[in-house]
Amino acid sequence: MVKVYCYSKCSTCKKALKWLDDNKIEYTEIDIKGDHPDENTLRQMYEKSGLPLKRFFNTSGQLYRQMELSKKLPDMSEEDQIKLLASDGMLVKRPLLITEDKVLTGFKEAEWKEAL
Repeated sequence: MVKVYCYSKCSTCKKALKWLDDNKIEYTEIDIKGDHPDENTLRQMYEKSGLPLKRFFNTSGQLYRQMELSKKLPDMSEEDQIKLLASDGMLVKRPLLITEDKVLTGFKEAEWKEAL
């Protein structure tokens, strides 16, 4: 089953969900703000993704900028970064696509097409 963590006001999330609908791909939508992934889930996603942990951060988000995380993340351990991500769904890059064997951050149509 395909899961997609989204934020309802995010235009990229809307675009990604439209793409899934247009391609008749069944998915479960999860509100990243109200039902964000916990530490254990994030750790599993990170390990499955093969991506750098920085790719899981919503670097263009207001909260990321307010907290000045671009300066702080390089000095933080992976464990502390995962705890931080789990503290607020608005810190997590979205949409976040999870399949049986893949995890993708953000929406790049070519990547999603290949994964699905």
